[in-house]
Amino acid sequence: MARQVKRAFKYRFYPTDEQAAELARTFGCVRLVYNKALEERTRAWYTEQRRVSYVQSSAALTEWKKTPELAFLGEVSSVPLQRNIVWSRPLPEGAVPSTVTVSRDRAGRWFCSILCADTIARLDPVDGAVGVDAGITSLVTLSTGEKVTNPRHERRDRERLAKAQRNLADKAEGSKNRDKARRKVARIHARIADRRRDFLHKLSTRLVRENQTVVIEDLSVRNLVANHSLARAISDAAWRDLRTMLEYKADWYGRELVVIDRWFPSSRTCSQCGTITAKLPLGVREWNCDGCGAQHDRDVNAARNVLAAGLAVSACGADVRPKRRKPGGQPARKQEPQRVTARIPRLSAGKRPSEERVRQQHTGSTHGRRP
Repeated sequence: MARQVKRAFKYRFYPTDEQAAELARTFGCVRLVYNKALEERTRAWYTEQRRVSYVQSSAALTEWKKTPELAFLGEVSSVPLQRNIVWSRPLPEGAVPSTVTVSRDRAGRWFCSILCADTIARLDPVDGAVGVDAGITSLVTLSTGEKVTNPRHERRDRERLAKAQRNLADKAEGSKNRDKARRKVARIHARIADRRRDFLHKLSTRLVRENQTVVIEDLSVRNLVANHSLARAISDAAWRDLRTMLEYKADWYGRELVVIDRWFPSSRTCSQCGTITAKLPLGVREWNCDGCGAQHDRDVNAARNVLAAGLAVSACGADVRPKRRKPGGQPARKQEPQRVTARIPRLSAGKRPSEERVRQQHTGSTHGRRP
């Protein structure tokens, strides 16, 4: 079943010298008008407790154009520029453009973004389901056992970036050489961001095309980057961007994206018998279950638990968050390994449990602890 969506297509734009000059002039005028309107709204609020509406700001702009010092604002128009813009790639068949936006990034590159009403066809249903465990050494580990290596785009260009930043720091403020050095730093940042975005788009598209259900964890990236030892690596991995891509692509193509609770102990739970290990330091990459003796790869085991929990949520709305003791309950004491198979259906490699089996396993209770 096809679906109508608003979709923007962003293309690199190479203006002529005349167009670039006119666009730069237009951008300068837009920036000036915005700052003056913001200044007027701020003054009106703090001095008169009065709000300035959009209609009033538009009327003020008309008056500004009549003043000698701001008369040049009436000379700028984006219509002739938009008529002369030519992009190298055709729009999808049936896409109807509604808005064209021209922008320039800090690296000095021009872009043309075209907003269209587009028709997206749903993908044919498939039987696959996959759990995804995010990491640093492996960007993602799948419940199938596959590990996708983290390309570490920022680290690959770190030396070039550091050299360019040192060169920028040596240049005098306001000089042309400083502006050239600043653009060089911006181009390196843009190169890193472009490669990262391209890799994540390919990975997310592949996961959505190959699987009917994709299960991920609800990671709090903001809290994770507070760890200064891992902040740079976590930021370079861009887990949040990957989740955003999975969300809208799953919605577009008729797939199901399940997000399980961040406190679910996926790494410490045995995917074979459901036993929770009391402690599992981050440096331990392989471990043996105390309950059944199974040997696990930490990331693959976590991905399989994520998948099993996600299927339980998808089938019957199971809560995969471990129960926590209420204040004033039993005193703290040493906890023995506990089984949580009631809420985490065991999953054999390559097999998806039926909804009936998941419902039966969900009827019990869970006494796991918060990891």
